[in-house]
Amino acid sequence: MREKIWLSSPHMGAQEFEFVKEAFDTNWIAPQGPLVDGFEKDLAQFTGAGHVAALSSGTAALHLALILLGVERGDEVICQSMTFSASANPIVYQGATPVFVDSEPDTWNMDPVLLETAIKDRLVKGKKLKAIIPVHLYGMPAKMKEILHIAARYNIPVVEDAAEALGSVYNSNACGTLGTLGILSFNGNKIITTSGGGALISDDETLIQDARFLATQARDPAPHYQHTHIGFNYRMSNVCAGIGRGQMQVLPCRITQRRAAFDYYVRALGGLPGIQFSQEPAGSYSNRWLTTILIDPRENGGISREDIRLVLEKENIDSRPLWKPMHLQPVFADAPAYVNDVSEDLFNRGLCLPSGSNLIPEQLHRITALIRGLWN
Repeated sequence: MREKIWLSSPHMGAQEFEFVKEAFDTNWIAPQGPLVDGFEKDLAQFTGAGHVAALSSGTAALHLALILLGVERGDEVICQSMTFSASANPIVYQGATPVFVDSEPDTWNMDPVLLETAIKDRLVKGKKLKAIIPVHLYGMPAKMKEILHIAARYNIPVVEDAAEALGSVYNSNACGTLGTLGILSFNGNKIITTSGGGALISDDETLIQDARFLATQARDPAPHYQHTHIGFNYRMSNVCAGIGRGQMQVLPCRITQRRAAFDYYVRALGGLPGIQFSQEPAGSYSNRWLTTILIDPRENGGISREDIRLVLEKENIDSRPLWKPMHLQPVFADAPAYVNDVSEDLFNRGLCLPSGSNLIPEQLHRITALIRGLWN
């Protein structure tokens, strides 16, 4: 069988090992240390965020964000429906209820019109809304101007899930820096990785200081172990931060490479009947973390998303349907949802193509030739 082409594999640079070696040479292995501090400064400088807490995962970052905003049992948190489950799971960790809002067709992210409909309806029902979680899906910025305007009108904090959007920009602002808090992910499939890891970012220094405190088991300042709060083991290790520092040096290049892969796909496949690519709205710049396509069998003689996926799978090429919306997931069957069928249609017709920054031209040609063969 031919060599596997992954959907989005890690892509190391030249400096990661040197930073990790520094961690070993200095014996700074634990979940704190100078490389953690340095990685936080790197992220703050790159995004323009005032303050950063480097954590063990993006999920941990979102969990802490909800704790800091006072989300607790009986509360509700509005969450984008079309996303990975990690956007919604921390709501349940807190005993709160996720309220799912469907997508708009331009960016595939949270529909501002449905958002306001959901807020009004939940308030009429006497519910306590503690936060709104929009997601910048596949690196495409959500309609944050409208979302933030609505959130301000009803005095609800916004937590940006920018797990897929490091390097994406909305109206000259880095994604993740527009809300009260933003979260980043450095999972192995993201645009840069620390093997696992995430970050919580904000311009509010107190929130980030509190996040660091909670993330290190909430140890009070005392000569003995004393705790007045429930804490978590969520801090990033110095070793992982070393990988992150090396990855930050190649991040601009990785964004360029991902966008180049998207452009290649558009040139090779854009003229085929029934294939549609997502477009950047005015003022938005996507890191193109994953290249995604929509397939309409009515326009191409019956070729479906699954036909393409199976042809690629047979040739050892990784591709994947778009996220299955949360309101369609069995685990959230009883959660309130405000839907317009956009995300369900996207899930039924959409496919993520291999998008790693380490793809070579021969691999891109192989992928697109197989897809084009279905049209011949």
